[in-house]
Amino acid sequence: MSRNLAPLSLAASLLAGMAVADAPNVAVDIAPVHSLVTRVMGDLGEPSLIVAPGASPHEYSLRPSEAAALQNADLVFWVGHDLTPWLEDAVDTLASDATVVELIEADGTTELPVREGALFDAHEHGDAERDGESHAGHDEDHDSAHEEDEHAGHDHGGHDPHAWLSVENGAAWLNAIAAALSADDPDNAGTYYANAAAGREELAALRSEINGILDPVRGRKFVVFHDAYQYFELDFDFPASGAISVSDATDPSPARIAEIQHRIADQGVTCIMSEPQFNPGIVAAVMDGSDARTGVMDPLGSDLEPGAALYPQLLRNLATSLADCL
Repeated sequence: MSRNLAPLSLAASLLAGMAVADAPNVAVDIAPVHSLVTRVMGDLGEPSLIVAPGASPHEYSLRPSEAAALQNADLVFWVGHDLTPWLEDAVDTLASDATVVELIEADGTTELPVREGALFDAHEHGDAERDGESHAGHDEDHDSAHEEDEHAGHDHGGHDPHAWLSVENGAAWLNAIAAALSADDPDNAGTYYANAAAGREELAALRSEINGILDPVRGRKFVVFHDAYQYFELDFDFPASGAISVSDATDPSPARIAEIQHRIADQGVTCIMSEPQFNPGIVAAVMDGSDARTGVMDPLGSDLEPGAALYPQLLRNLATSLADCL
């Protein structure tokens, strides 16, 4: 009997190796999307990450290895034009034969409009929820003018591109990723869909965990460094009072800093959240005369190891950082 088992075991190993080899080559834009795609692909393959951890996705120069990953890709997953406008031309040039999935347009995705101004009111979240689009396979017009000169050179269009910071969007994207992978690789469709379903269960548990982290500090006031977190705020009913900067690539005007300083005093803001590559002078200027505490929020998980665990840990870290600061 042992002589018969060896060939069977060898055949099974060869078949497993073929499944891995036959998995599509996949390229993704940012680490949170890489994490979701990694969760769906599982042991069948590993996607290539285009934007290096810690780099800004808004403006980026491809390294040769990243250009090669796009050139070899069968599938490309990206958040969309509003986050990485430079990537569209790179994909058209280097990955013209690949299937390209713009996740912010995926079925079930809620897309929120860009918030206007430095200060946020609690009712804005309700307005955003009513104004936001939940996609059902239709195209969305991204063109919109902006109210501030600070948007120059950093145009998000009319919609907030930081949609991965919603647990609900993350769950919808797992479905979209599984569908695209299965269409390209139908032999492994069962694995992709099973992995996506397991990922959605994990995100449902994460939602409960994060609510538990935030519950003790609900109602306390905080300001963020740049306006990237409204999807997270809306998901967990935990609104920010304002944002120091329009973007992570543009310094705020003196008038905007003054607005934030008044909001901190008027609302008794107790926490100011910075980001890993922030200009410390800006936060110091905002805190002038304030006894508010500071913390760090990272919307990209730049200090986390890329992989399936990054996405849930990123969201967990946002909640923990807020709770610790508040």
